[in-house]
Amino acid sequence: MKRVNQIIQHEVFIRELKKLNRLERDRMYCRHDIEHLLSVARLAYITALEEGLPLKKDVIYGAALLHDIGRASQYETGIPHDQAGALIAETVLMDCGFDETECAEILGAIGRHRSKAAAEEEILAKVLYQADKASRACFACKAQSACDWPAEKKNYSVKR
Repeated sequence: MKRVNQIIQHEVFIRELKKLNRLERDRMYCRHDIEHLLSVARLAYITALEEGLPLKKDVIYGAALLHDIGRASQYETGIPHDQAGALIAETVLMDCGFDETECAEILGAIGRHRSKAAAEEEILAKVLYQADKASRACFACKAQSACDWPAEKKNYSVKR
């Protein structure tokens, strides 16, 4: 997990996560903090193991840790976070030793993680999409009644 640890120690990752934490400090809905990112990574990895998928652990963790890295940019500029995140993540991934094929796979998953239909195109994107939704405990959320997430995306049960 050397490359995963390089991601969480990368100055761009740290800067963007701090900025996001500041921007979401008063958010009543689910936050996109390190707990969320790690939950997504762990759920995606469990899925890959249980389903015997040909995905490397550090590629799964890389995609999960970086899938929401563009959220601060979305809040600040309006650019969708999947698009902004792919741009930010590319630099981090290259600096952390991911090769071109791995980068393309991770960036593709980041770019597709918001759409179930788009996520179906690639294994990593599909696993990331599913883990992202499953990571949310909508069944126990204090803001459940005010949440505008579509019902089909809300998680009302424990998965994995």
